Amino acid sequence: MKTTIMRTVHNARYPRHEHSGQTQSRVFTAATLVTGLSIAERALGFLYRIVLSRLIGAEGLGLYQVALSFFSVFLTLGTGGIPLTVSRLITKSRAENAPKGVSGAFSAGALLSLALTLPVCLLFGVFGKHFSFLFADERCLPVFRVLLVGLIFSSIYAVVRGAFWGEKEFLVPSVLEIAEESVMVLAGVLLLQRVTDPLVGATNAAWAAVISYLFSFTASLICYFVRGGRFSSPKKQFKPLFNATLPLTSVRVSGTLVNSAVAVLFPAMLIRAGVSDSEALTLFGVATGMALPILMIPATVIGSLSLVLVPELSEDYYRKNNNRLYKNVERGLRVALLVAFFLLPFFYALGEDLGKLAFSNELAGEIISKSCPLLLPMSLSMITTGMLNSLGFEKRTFLYYFIGAAAMFLCIFFLPALCGVYAYIIGMGASFLITAALNLALLFQKCRGAFTAYGKRLLSVLARATIALLPLSVLGKLLSVLFKSVLGELFATLATGCTLLLLTMVAWSLLKIFSLKTLVFALKNKKVQKN
Repeated sequence: MKTTIMRTVHNARYPRHEHSGQTQSRVFTAATLVTGLSIAERALGFLYRIVLSRLIGAEGLGLYQVALSFFSVFLTLGTGGIPLTVSRLITKSRAENAPKGVSGAFSAGALLSLALTLPVCLLFGVFGKHFSFLFADERCLPVFRVLLVGLIFSSIYAVVRGAFWGEKEFLVPSVLEIAEESVMVLAGVLLLQRVTDPLVGATNAAWAAVISYLFSFTASLICYFVRGGRFSSPKKQFKPLFNATLPLTSVRVSGTLVNSAVAVLFPAMLIRAGVSDSEALTLFGVATGMALPILMIPATVIGSLSLVLVPELSEDYYRKNNNRLYKNVERGLRVALLVAFFLLPFFYALGEDLGKLAFSNELAGEIISKSCPLLLPMSLSMITTGMLNSLGFEKRTFLYYFIGAAAMFLCIFFLPALCGVYAYIIGMGASFLITAALNLALLFQKCRGAFTAYGKRLLSVLARATIALLPLSVLGKLLSVLFKSVLGELFATLATGCTLLLLTMVAWSLLKIFSLKTLVFALKNKKVQKN
């Protein structure tokens, strides 16, 4: 998202004329770099989830997740589209050689963030005890109030991050984010030693998050001023900032509100279905804090792909470079879906083992294994949403998101009595499926040529991947059972994963989905270009 923002702005102002080979090389390089940084950050966050689940348990994790979802609403309200708009205003000021506009944009962003977050902190700080009705379990309120201590820190840090994007500085904020995650992990481990009570564990986890927010806030401001940044009068920049930020913030707050509503409604529906308060939060913690982070692994690759393709699609669409636009649309759909097809057998075969090894929780593993089909509609929904946003159809994708969210709420409301915690997973699947279908219909309408020219090739590749899916999934299960009979659980999981990886590469090569020769050629070509 971060790199995409600045590249979109830059490409709009400085059109490029490049050959297809140069474009593919740049896309490959950028995707590799972005994916590497994203994987590092997500891996750290995933390890922290494992630490939390072991130190505070599923119930404590559920309390923390519910409080965090509410905190996200106010964080989104305090940042929303501000970093993006600040970056655009800074880019514009640089292009117009107006240095006061650069510092004025940053100052306006910081002022607006303070105006949106400080009243919230004061309101809950003074009258917080009267808001327990917002939560299905009133124990979430003190955890939420701790998180609010870091609201201003995190909001101002987001503005500083936007200022770096405006200066086309991407390394500094990326390093700061990984450092922030590291501080959270370290603080969490230190604060959660010998904690046995779920509420105390969730509260201490919240304090660990606040410490990390304070770190990123302090470090980012130091970096900003050391690199020549400063405050100045925000008067001229405040109005354009506010006008551009309002619609973006509205969209993002609405999406965050949906997640928070789910965090309240789902445990309540489980309780109505006969589950105790404690067990409802435990189930919610297992689903959202353990299983979903693993199921969302494809989001890392798809997000990186979207990061690189979105500015390319935007430029080609507005320059009417249809041939390259259609190629990139087909390429994005193919890669996103193949990522899902590739990971499905692994999640099906190893999901239960991952749940036990990572979280010491059998239910988490069961959810991962049984819910792996979610990967297909999720991947398709994510990549098509990014594509349509790059073509200027944010309002349509926003509408489609809410149509999908409505389906998810219906599942959460009616299904817990029938299928318990899986009502949430089914709801997510319905939401992704609906948004993917609506996105595809609109994408077909706007880029019909992509499906006309490359549709057969795309369907052919996906059909071959589908043929390989069932045999590989069954083989993965059989290999897991076989290796467990002779090896320990950890080594059996590793052996199964490695063997399944080899079998997948062989199967995909035989079915001409994946070519080792093409990969070797691409790598050699890359080295030649560097030299």
